[in-house]
Amino acid sequence: MNLFDTNVDRTASHCEKWDKYKGQDVIPMWVADMDFKSPQCIIDALHARVEHGVFGYTSVNDETNNAVIDFVKRHYDWKIEPEWIVWLPGVVSGMNIACKAIETEEIIVTTPVYPHFIKAPQNANKPVIKVPMREKDNRWTIDFDEFESMITPTCKLFMFCNPYNPGGTVFTKEELEKISDICIKHDLFICSDEIHADLILNPTARHIPIASLNEEIAKRSITLLAPSKTFNMAGLQSSIAVIPDSHVRDNFKHTIGNMSSGINVLAITATRVAYTSCDAWLEKLKEYLRENLELVQAFVKKYPKLKLLSQDATFLAWIDVSQLKLENPYEFFLDNGVGLTSGEGFGDKNFVRLNFGTRKELLKEGLARMAKVLDTHELR
Repeated sequence: MNLFDTNVDRTASHCEKWDKYKGQDVIPMWVADMDFKSPQCIIDALHARVEHGVFGYTSVNDETNNAVIDFVKRHYDWKIEPEWIVWLPGVVSGMNIACKAIETEEIIVTTPVYPHFIKAPQNANKPVIKVPMREKDNRWTIDFDEFESMITPTCKLFMFCNPYNPGGTVFTKEELEKISDICIKHDLFICSDEIHADLILNPTARHIPIASLNEEIAKRSITLLAPSKTFNMAGLQSSIAVIPDSHVRDNFKHTIGNMSSGINVLAITATRVAYTSCDAWLEKLKEYLRENLELVQAFVKKYPKLKLLSQDATFLAWIDVSQLKLENPYEFFLDNGVGLTSGEGFGDKNFVRLNFGTRKELLKEGLARMAKVLDTHELR
């Protein structure tokens, strides 16, 4: 049996994903965590650290910093320096800090997008300029002329998501160079959320950190990384901001002040092992997720009123259900036993986001439930 086909009972673990529908006959396919156990080497390392028995104040050591540096170099051919790294309890924290640290009156984002791209600027009391993502060649991308035309003189920060959530786009080098040129031309800083970078499912796609393109864009960049999605350890709360420019980094740290103390002792252990010993596990995970994505794609093809564009990355499928003409797509599927994510929070209520980061048996059951209600709806 495939490692990822193991049935892990999460109902007694107080996890948000399963507790949301506690006591209901609903398959949860919403929030972005997977139903798989983390790699065994991470579990073993955590057991060993717990056996030590003392959990006092603990700082990130050179070994853990070097694990990040080596992983990034190995996977993305990007050489980062130890002093560039700022440890954070989560990427969302990094987004909020960036919105406060960068001097700007407005913040530009693309939509639909992960809700915190809108919430973080709002938390900083800074208006949001929303640029719609566009469909081109069966994938989601940016209309760069439109993007540039919407930048105002008082806007100095672009909140970027690559790979894109939702939509699963991995931006090409050519696209990233266009973004870089626009940011440099208009004196924009860029905060790039790259939390899904390790989960590239399209064999022909390659993740390129935008800060790795050239020195000029690196100087105006904050790159947010994390092992949380990759190794299914979001509950341990570990992430990294990579900030090459010392002035930007100092402002970022000053904004943090005493509000955050970095990551906890168990997160340090898990992160170090994840970035040093889990490459083989990750390759097997991506193979399994590719197969799951194919199941979702085959399901969507059966229904002409559903639409799913080509997807490069993530375990999240962004499905257009606008042609079903439903008042509330989320409730429509929920009433039939499938808990998806409503597209409304991302900026478009005519979509649902489906998390296929689960064992195939459960995914097939979820898709079967959706098929049953769609078959009935299509006959109306």
